[in-house]
Amino acid sequence: MKSKGGMTYLTADEMAEADRVSIEEFGISVLVLMENAGWAVAELARRMLGRTVEGKKVCCLVGKGNNGGDGLVAARCLHNWGADVLVVLAGGRGELRDLPAAQLEIVERTGVRATGPDGVFGEAALLIDALLGYGAKGDPREPTAGLIRRANRSGIPILAVDVPSGLDATSGTVGDPCIRARATATFVLPKTGFLNPAARKPTGRLYVADISMPEPVYRRYSQDKSIFAKETLVRVW
Repeated sequence: MKSKGGMTYLTADEMAEADRVSIEEFGISVLVLMENAGWAVAELARRMLGRTVEGKKVCCLVGKGNNGGDGLVAARCLHNWGADVLVVLAGGRGELRDLPAAQLEIVERTGVRATGPDGVFGEAALLIDALLGYGAKGDPREPTAGLIRRANRSGIPILAVDVPSGLDATSGTVGDPCIRARATATFVLPKTGFLNPAARKPTGRLYVADISMPEPVYRRYSQDKSIFAKETLVRVW
């Protein structure tokens, strides 16, 4: 845990503990946290697209874990708001964990298309990076690595979910490859890795989102939750 500018920054282990406390001690389900995180990502995406998404193409790059589930919730929200959404899965459907698999089933029932890692971004206005979460370690492996490289080469603005895929959430070490985001929506509190100067470029503009973590969780980390008194998405830089 570190502090800067009145904001507490958490390591990956501290963030995992905050998740555990919210789930086990306060009874807030992972699904609720995922829904709130996905909505926050969709809202930031809407801002990046000029506050209207109708008719605009958005590609969500989705990994197998809960970070991918956040991205699938964002895909559903954006589809509901009128965007033309394509989900690009980093691996096979059978590799998805239970909650992301359930989110994929829901999003497809609403009419969103899903494809494998060779899916074409086309003329997308925005890519959403929901490939790897804060617990990821080391350089991304294939096929995720290939998707990251394609996303970076595309020149399409990228919104990263929680942390840019390939960035170590605790140290800020930039992996090979690593998403180069235009903006990042991180959840609850920023991660200590964002304090590494090397992390600034892949992170882009950094926002922290309120996803309904209980106030006592913030107190454990010496953070006043009033940071969200006026906005559910607070820009850090």
